[in-house]
Amino acid sequence: MEILLATFSALFSVVNPFGAMPVFLTLTQDDTPAHRNQQALKACLYMVGILAIFFLTGQYVLNFFGIRMHDLRIAGGLMIMKAGFDLLTPGANKKKISPDVVEEGQQKEDISFTPLAMPMLSGPGAIAVSIGFFTTSLSIIDMVMILAAILLLAVVTFIILRFSHQLTRFMGKSGLAALSRIMGFIVLSIGVNFIVSALKALFF
Repeated sequence: MEILLATFSALFSVVNPFGAMPVFLTLTQDDTPAHRNQQALKACLYMVGILAIFFLTGQYVLNFFGIRMHDLRIAGGLMIMKAGFDLLTPGANKKKISPDVVEEGQQKEDISFTPLAMPMLSGPGAIAVSIGFFTTSLSIIDMVMILAAILLLAVVTFIILRFSHQLTRFMGKSGLAALSRIMGFIVLSIGVNFIVSALKALFF
C-alpha cells in the first residue's frame, strides 16, 4: 500500500492534471460534452499505456544504450526541476506545450494521443519517474502495486478533465495559479530528491 501511495503521489505531482485543464479546455471548446469526455478517456488510457510500458521496459532500453539508472535519475531530476520552476512562474500552464502544438491540436479531430497524452500528461518528466521506479529488487506484488497506482492516476486524471469546466469556474484563475505554484514546489522537490538519491548511490 505504501508503494501504491508513493507512486501515485509522485506521478500525480509530475503529471499535474490540473495544469492540463486550460489546454484541454482550449482544444475542446467547440466539441460536444460527449466528444470531450471521450477525448479525456482516450488520453488517460494512452497515458496508462505509455507510463506502464516505460516502467516495464525502460530498464532494458537503458541497458541497451549503456545508460545507468543513476544517470537517468540525474537527467530526469534536472528535467523535473525545470518543470517545477516553470510551474512556479506565472503562465506556466501555457508553457507546457508550444503555441504551434496548440494550434495544430485545434485543427485535429482527435487530440487524445497528441498533444494531450503526450506531452501534456505523460511527458519526459513522468516517463523518467516511471522508469526510475523500476529496480531488480521489486517483487511481483510491488510491480502490480505500481501499475495499479498508474491506473489510479488515470482514473483521477479523467475525473479532473471530465469536470474541468466546473473546476475552472469554481477555482477561478487565482485558484488555479495558486494550485500551480503548490504543484510546482512539490515537483521541484521530487526533482531534487531524484538527483540527491542518484548522487548518494554514486559516491557513498
